Amino acid sequence: MEEKNYILKIYRGTPGDQYWEEFELPRWEGETVICGLMEIQKSPVNRQGKRVEPVVWEQGCLEEVCGSCSMLVNGYPRQSCTALIENYIRDTGSNVVTLAPFTKFPLIRDLMIDRSQMFESLKEVHGWIETEGSREMGFGPLVSQGEQEVMYSLATCMTCGCCTEGCPQMNKKSEFVGPATISQARLFNAHPTGKMQRKDRLRPLMEEGGISECGNSQNCVEVCPKNIPLTDSIAVIGREVTLQSFRDLFTFSD
Repeated sequence: MEEKNYILKIYRGTPGDQYWEEFELPRWEGETVICGLMEIQKSPVNRQGKRVEPVVWEQGCLEEVCGSCSMLVNGYPRQSCTALIENYIRDTGSNVVTLAPFTKFPLIRDLMIDRSQMFESLKEVHGWIETEGSREMGFGPLVSQGEQEVMYSLATCMTCGCCTEGCPQMNKKSEFVGPATISQARLFNAHPTGKMQRKDRLRPLMEEGGISECGNSQNCVEVCPKNIPLTDSIAVIGREVTLQSFRDLFTFSD
């Protein structure tokens, strides 16, 4: 393929001091946004010919599994490791591709954000399966093929933050835990062992920032790179939370 140039226009800087900076790069077939950022890292010279500090971003697996390279590509939340430059140029008719950090998370620098709030939310809903003594218990109960398929889909969550970025309920004035956390609560409640801690996951979702904060915009399911049925999870957990509230109302043993 004949070499052509394109421009990465990057919103970079630190909190309170952000600015746009452009880099002109050669374009090759199959090149991704991460490839472009790596080219800049090798020789960080902007379009004005000025040598600048290398762009800061986060990456890991480079195959859309770890979730770390999340950013806004042309304003859309996605994983940059699979964002093909040629697709954006073809679809927009422009050789300029814009990159910006997510806006719903604390900014560290340039394109790198702090997603700690998602992991803290998982702690609130007991986002794990208790395994103590499981080796002595032998095989667990059978799980149907249908249940396995749903659980597998939910388990592909990378905690990438795309659903959080797309959700209008996620903002500085809201305590909403977000769609990913709710979906993970569904996953662990579906597990035969995880069901024993069901109430520990549902009760936090009854509180401020829980399931009632969801405005049902359905943006989350539109931007999820793994096509996880997030709105289905929100509906399922909404029903389970209602049932748990009735259990808590009429029983006192817990």
